Amino acid sequence: MSEISSGIAEDADLARARGGDDAAFTRLVAPLRRELHAHCYRMLGSFHDADDALQDALVRAWRGIGGFEGRSSLRTWLYSVATRTCLDVLAGRERRALPVDLGPASPRAVIESVPLTDVAWLGPYPDYERRETVELAFVAAVQHLPGNQRAALLLFEVLGFSAAEIAGMMRTSTTSVNSALARARRVLAGKVVSPTQQETLRKIGDARVRELVAGYATALERGDADALVALLTEDVTWSMPPLPHWYSGIAAVTDFAVQVPITRCPSWRHIETTANGQPALACYVGAEPEARHDLWSITVLTLRDDRIAGLTSFLGSDHFEAFGLPASLL
Repeated sequence: MSEISSGIAEDADLARARGGDDAAFTRLVAPLRRELHAHCYRMLGSFHDADDALQDALVRAWRGIGGFEGRSSLRTWLYSVATRTCLDVLAGRERRALPVDLGPASPRAVIESVPLTDVAWLGPYPDYERRETVELAFVAAVQHLPGNQRAALLLFEVLGFSAAEIAGMMRTSTTSVNSALARARRVLAGKVVSPTQQETLRKIGDARVRELVAGYATALERGDADALVALLTEDVTWSMPPLPHWYSGIAAVTDFAVQVPITRCPSWRHIETTANGQPALACYVGAEPEARHDLWSITVLTLRDDRIAGLTSFLGSDHFEAFGLPASLL
C-alpha cells in the first residue's frame, strides 16, 4: 500500500474510531503497539508492568479518541497517553533495582541465599528491533531517575520528540522539560557505559558471540569451571535477582559458579535467545541428565572485547512466558 493510500485508510479509520468503531481503533493502534510497549518497559523496568500499563493506556486512548483533534500525529498523542499512564504507575512507587543497587558484592558464594520479595526488581525484555534502547545497562540506569526526568529523557533521546512536543505531552512548560533533561543527563553520566552492547557486538562479530554463548552453556552443562573462567573478564560480575547477593571479580564469580550451578545443580540444559538486545540463555536444571529439566533463569550476557563481562540471571517462571519459552525440557 502506498503512503497516500495508507494515509487515506488511517484517516478513514480515525473517523470511524471517533464514532465508536472499536475495530477501527484496533487497526489504528496495531502498528504502534510494540514500540509503545517498549516505551512502557523503559519507563517501568518490567515486561509485565509494561503489559498492564499499555492496556490501561489503550483503554484511556479509546475512551478519549473522540476528543483527539489531530493537532499532533496519532503516534504523538498515543505516546502522551502512554507516558502519563506510566507516570501514574510510578507515582509513590519505588524504582526497580538490580542486586548491585542494594549493597556491595559478596566475596564468596552465599549458598542459602533467600529471595527478596519486598524489592521491585528490574526484569528482562524479549528481542526488540531498536535494541540499543532496551539494553540492560541503559534501562537499569534510567530507573534511577524520577518519573518526570525519566519520561523527558526517553521521549527526547530515544524517541526523538522535541522539548516543545514533550511539554505538551507532559502538560508542562518547555523550560521545565529542558531542566528535567539537564538533570537526567547529569545522573546518567556516571551510569551509562560506553560503548553500547550493540557497538560491542558488532565489533566482536557474530561468530565470536556464538562461541561465547555456546561456550558458557557447554561449560555449565559439563561442570567445567576452567572452561567457564576462560570466557570471563577479570572484573566480571554475576547477579541473580531476586537473590540479593551478587559477585564481582573472577575469583568471587568462580567460587559462586563452582559452589552453586556446577556443584549443586546436577544437570543443565539451555536454549539460546536474546534479551534486552543482548545474547541470552534460557537455563533449565534437572536432577540428572535423563530427567525433566525445569526452568531456572533467563541469563543475559554482557560482553566486552571478546569476553563475558557480566551475567545477569533473572530467576523465576514469570519471565519465560514473555519469551515464548517452554517451562521444562525433557
